[in-house]
Amino acid sequence: MKILKAMSKKHNFSAGPCILPQEVFQKSAEAILDFNGIGLSILEISHRSKDFIPVMEEARAIVKRLMNLGDDYEVIYLGGGASLQFLMTPMNLMKAENGKAAYLDTGTWAAGAIKEAKKLGTVDVVGSSKADNYSFIPKDYKVGSEYDYFHCTSNNTIYGTQMKEFPEVDTLMVCDMSSDIFSRQLDFSKFDLIYAGAQKNMGPAGVTMVVVKKDILGKTGRDIPSYLDYSLHIAKESMFNTPPVFPVYASLLTLQHLEKNGGIAGAETRNEAKAKLLYDEIDSNPLFETFCTKEDRSLMNVSFKLLDESKKEEFDAAWKASGINGLNGHRSLGGYRASLYNALPIESVQVLVDVMKNLK
Repeated sequence: MKILKAMSKKHNFSAGPCILPQEVFQKSAEAILDFNGIGLSILEISHRSKDFIPVMEEARAIVKRLMNLGDDYEVIYLGGGASLQFLMTPMNLMKAENGKAAYLDTGTWAAGAIKEAKKLGTVDVVGSSKADNYSFIPKDYKVGSEYDYFHCTSNNTIYGTQMKEFPEVDTLMVCDMSSDIFSRQLDFSKFDLIYAGAQKNMGPAGVTMVVVKKDILGKTGRDIPSYLDYSLHIAKESMFNTPPVFPVYASLLTLQHLEKNGGIAGAETRNEAKAKLLYDEIDSNPLFETFCTKEDRSLMNVSFKLLDESKKEEFDAAWKASGINGLNGHRSLGGYRASLYNALPIESVQVLVDVMKNLK
């Protein structure tokens, strides 16, 4: 069934929801009309049907395969976005009495996580670049065993910074990987809890993936409300309530596409090439400059500014005329932001670079 007609495809640099592989759009569209040839749409089948249960099982299993994680980890899919995880993390890991956690403040979303955790216990911000408009990743800090856990945000979509290394800590390691999940090789077993909103590298908006080491749970002494309890979702095999059926399916398709195309290692190679192409142009072109320090530049989100405001109208008209979408910077920062997620082809980056080169 051919659903998608040939169309003039935009070069989509949107920060999220964002570009996904064309194959995922095609298969998702087919499933909406007729899922697996059963004569029913995926939008109308029961989440407990024999047709959907294998989808959820494989969506959970493929994450562990891609991350090289064993049976001591569980994968669950939840609603509420990564923002709900700002609350669920301390709810499940911070002790009810005298709870204390360490947080790294590297951007707007890290600050959001800190705000929620403070409602449940003591939060020490062990490093922050807020005073410098989040233009770098703090590095000189230590996290001891007096903390229930350490929380960091691996990539910062707004400011274009990314953690290149993760600290050795004497407590549990928690990471919000929403905007760079599956984009680069990491030792994922270093982390006790990982969460990520799907709408960057994984799938459409509406589902959040949580990867958690099972033996860290149930130790807070807290009476956790049912939906906020990771242990309950694990026990119910991510089916405690009706999951976001379609976003889970589309996420599975995206991860299958990744697995078929060199896995995370293949994605990392492609992402490094895309980022190098764009950063090289920014560095060699006197009209452009990034917002952040060079050593902390993100492979996923390139935030940059035009130094000559008199050329803004010309530049904006040129990139729009070239079929580029989603290049405006976040409203809190301004400038421009090119998001180079896994599915964005290097050809799209070349189109942007050519526009930048032609601006005189």
